[in-house]
Amino acid sequence: MRYLLENETLSITIDSFGAEIKSVKRNSDKREYLWHGDKKYWGRTSPVLFPFVGSVNNKEYRYGGKTYPMGQHGFARDMEFTCEKQKENEIWFLLASTAETYEKYPFAFKLHIGYQLSENEITVLWKVENTDTKEMYFSIGAHPAFLCPINGENSKTGYGIKFGGLSAELHHHGNTPEGMAVMEDEILPLSDGVANITEGFFDRCTYMIEGKQTGEVSLLTPEGAEYITVSFDAPLFALWSPEGKNAPFVCIEPWYGRCDALGFNGNLEERDYENKLAAGEEFQAKYKIRFS
Repeated sequence: MRYLLENETLSITIDSFGAEIKSVKRNSDKREYLWHGDKKYWGRTSPVLFPFVGSVNNKEYRYGGKTYPMGQHGFARDMEFTCEKQKENEIWFLLASTAETYEKYPFAFKLHIGYQLSENEITVLWKVENTDTKEMYFSIGAHPAFLCPINGENSKTGYGIKFGGLSAELHHHGNTPEGMAVMEDEILPLSDGVANITEGFFDRCTYMIEGKQTGEVSLLTPEGAEYITVSFDAPLFALWSPEGKNAPFVCIEPWYGRCDALGFNGNLEERDYENKLAAGEEFQAKYKIRFS
C-alpha cells in the first residue's frame, strides 16, 4: 500500500513494501527529485538496508558456530511493513522478525522506520529493538537515489557533489565487482569542497567514505546551485551510481555498517562497524534530506 505525506512545499509517496520512499515532488511545479526505479538502470528508489549493509564474503556469515546465507543489503527492503501510525506530517512503519527471518538471521527484533515532513525537509528515523534474550548484531543504512541530472540534460556530466566542511580532498575506499571493500586509501580531489561529475566518474567503484570526514553532502547543478542536501551523523557514507550506464541518478547513503573487507573471514560480531544491542535495548538514528 502507498501512503502520502504532504505540506505546502512537498508531497512524498511511501510504499509499505520495504517502507521505501517512491516519490518526492515539489508542489509549486511538480518537480520530481527521486529516481523512479527503472530496471534498465536500477529497480529501486530508496531502500532501507537492514540487517546488513553491503555484501558479506561468499554471501554467507558466521555466528554462534553456524553459517548463514545472506544476500546484499539484508532482507528488510524486500519485506512488507505495517503502518504503525500516521499523523499530518509524520508516518511510522514496523517490521518484526518472523520464523522465516530467524532462519537466516538468528535474532528477534523490531525495526521501526519513520518519516517526518517539515517545510522543504524530510527527516528519516530508524529505531531498532532487540526483542531477543541475547545480544543482537546488526547494520542499517540508507540508499536514496536522487535524479541527476534534474533539469532534463542528457547526462549528469557537469553536475557537482559538495562535501560540507571539506576543501581540497576526500579520502575513500573502493570495492570489488563482488561488493567487497578494498581497504586502500584513495583520494578524490576537490575544488572548494566540490567534486565535479565527469564522464566515467562512477564507473570504477562505489565511493565509501569513512572517518566522519563530513556530515553533509549536496548535489549541485552545473551552475553550482544546491538542489538536494543530505545531512547525517553516521560513521560512514557511500556515493553510488551504476557503473558504465550513465544512469540519471546519484545515491547518497548514510551507513551504520559496511560490506565485508576483501578477505574477511571472521564472525558476525567481528565485522567492521557492526552495531551491538543488549537484550531489550533500542538503537536510534536519523538523517535529513533538504530539497531546493
